[in-house]
Amino acid sequence: MKAKNVNLLFAFVAVLLFCFSCFCISKMNQTSHELINCRNHILGLKENMLHLKNKSVDNHQNLVQVLNQMKHEITQTANASGNVVERKVSTLSGNEMLPNGFEDIKFFLPHLRKMGKIYPDVATGRGKAGVSFALGVTTIGRRKHTYLKQMLTSILSRMTPEEEKDSVVIVSVADTDDYLNYVVDMVKTKFKRQVQSGSLEVISIPTFFYPSILLGKKTTEDSDSWKMKQVLDFCILMLYAQPKATYYLQLEDDIIAKQMYFTKMKDFVNSLPSKNWLFIEFSELGFIGKLFQSKDLHDFVHFFLMFYKVKPIDILLNDIFLVKMCNLGEHIRHCMHRKKEVRVQYRPSLFQHVGIQSSFPGREQYRKVSPPAARAGDRSFTLMSLLKSLVVGFSIDAISQIKAKGFDLSKAIPGERKQERNFSRSLGAGS
Repeated sequence: MKAKNVNLLFAFVAVLLFCFSCFCISKMNQTSHELINCRNHILGLKENMLHLKNKSVDNHQNLVQVLNQMKHEITQTANASGNVVERKVSTLSGNEMLPNGFEDIKFFLPHLRKMGKIYPDVATGRGKAGVSFALGVTTIGRRKHTYLKQMLTSILSRMTPEEEKDSVVIVSVADTDDYLNYVVDMVKTKFKRQVQSGSLEVISIPTFFYPSILLGKKTTEDSDSWKMKQVLDFCILMLYAQPKATYYLQLEDDIIAKQMYFTKMKDFVNSLPSKNWLFIEFSELGFIGKLFQSKDLHDFVHFFLMFYKVKPIDILLNDIFLVKMCNLGEHIRHCMHRKKEVRVQYRPSLFQHVGIQSSFPGREQYRKVSPPAARAGDRSFTLMSLLKSLVVGFSIDAISQIKAKGFDLSKAIPGERKQERNFSRSLGAGS
């Protein structure tokens, strides 16, 4: 009986070993199949990677070929024309990229909402961008008076070659085609090198940018309409210049610049310990010589467009400081204490206003940098320096006016305030 039990035990163990062996063999076969499948996947992935690598090499070669072809065509076009790029782009093609700023203004100017893509007309320019400074100038005709030539002479002649390469001057013509043609012909003749290098551009603002209340003769007869149009002119120029440079400097067409103004401006900006400023004033007059960080221009333009029917732009520039920097319920004294930190003032002024005949018909103005600048030792805007800056660019008509009133330029000596005041009034040129 005992032997029988032992035999049954051995039989049971043998069955267990057999079952365990079968299980192990099955698992080994399954693992072998999985390894084979894994190897096949790896081989397939390797083939795909080789295929992608070959395709990438082909794409790279095709891209290099296309770029070389484009470079060759651009070089041929530039050599063949030898002239600046002249194009009308008031309505862009569907494939052309458009700065977002011009689409944004449709919110503030409802008459533009039904239009397609909008953009100023580029009369003369090479699309220069990626520079440190963009200098914007708006101009309109002043009948028999013009200061644009001497203004550009002052601005461009007082840059070093390196500074000219790192900047672009943009003249925005907000007037008739006759005046636009005059400006284009003048810059091509007088500033041919700057035009060909792309450092000087001329754009014009199509009439469709303006609401109907600003069209026709209304802006030449009503000062409120004239101020409204002026704000829109500044805003359109700012939006055009925004993607071109790190900083944007606003100028007017009847100013002159101090010697080395660009170097002083650049050094001052680089010396500031922080970039948390709203704007820098390089002139104490109105909207002249105000430097903005281009990244902030959209905010400024949006604010100006909200209130362009209410106030002129130099007043709005002061208002935006109060809106952005003053907290609700804060005492105005505490707010104004922070003004110097974000509204930085550079003294003495780097720009002087020399125009007398305003861009508003029939109006004369005598805005000048205040005398304290000269008393502080700054002689840059004394009478003789103004003469040296202006005499090259003066029209024959302006010189005739001076002579007709009996003034001898050689006797115009700084310090004789009465003669200086009379001489300024005899120039007959304006803002």
